[in-house]
Amino acid sequence: MDSFFSNIDWQYWHTMMQTWGVRIILAIIIFVIGSWISRRVSNMVVRLLKARDLDGLLTSFIGNIVYMALMAAVIIAALDAIGVETTSFLAVVGAAGLAIGLALKDSLGNLASGVMIVGLRPFTEGDFVEVAGTSGTVRQVRLFHTTLYTPDNRKIIIPNGQITGGTITNFTAMDTRRIDMMIGVGYDDDLKVAQEVMNRVISAHEQVLSDPAPVVLLMELADSSVNFAVRPWVNKEDYWTVRADLLESLKFELEKAGCSIPYPQQDVHMHYPEKAA
Repeated sequence: MDSFFSNIDWQYWHTMMQTWGVRIILAIIIFVIGSWISRRVSNMVVRLLKARDLDGLLTSFIGNIVYMALMAAVIIAALDAIGVETTSFLAVVGAAGLAIGLALKDSLGNLASGVMIVGLRPFTEGDFVEVAGTSGTVRQVRLFHTTLYTPDNRKIIIPNGQITGGTITNFTAMDTRRIDMMIGVGYDDDLKVAQEVMNRVISAHEQVLSDPAPVVLLMELADSSVNFAVRPWVNKEDYWTVRADLLESLKFELEKAGCSIPYPQQDVHMHYPEKAA
């Protein structure tokens, strides 16, 4: 054992430890400071974009891209400080990236879809949308997914590829919305009276807009009722409140005017054959 230790070139190992220790410490310092600078630069870019009144989703998306690009440069600089040949390393990373890209094509598709969402802007932060079969308020668009909050306060995370690959319905893109209701009355009711009551009820509601004017049309003669299409216009934030108010008022006022609100029913006629003598 003594001969083993006596044959070790302690000066060589001491020099190696000093060299590698300095490199590792330098790499750690580069990584820590670089991470801090990357975050600060990303936050600064976001603040500058917000100061120009750009969309919240767009500023957040660009901030994430800037941070990831700067962090990639920091990691390469840290590896270079350790002594890793970055040229060869980048070649290896490129080859590995190709293989990983083929394996993660769905994730890359989500990334491309995220860029499309931010670029085309079919919706923005705070919009109420229906995407990928889910309805909710847009809270955030990330590189690979979009976050929605549902009306009952559930957090839904949807891959961006599912959003751009399907139909996007934005309920709050416009300032006004039309409420579409189908109100039925009985066949024995006075249709003129029913139409006058409907017009009076929707015109009397203070949150119903006069321009565009509300419309009440005889729409169809159904199996059990005569159906009117009631279509008032409201501001988008008043949609559900006005709809609930009108349904309640229409039922009350129609019944007060002597009109009935029918429900599906069938008349069954019984025929009894005469008994043979």
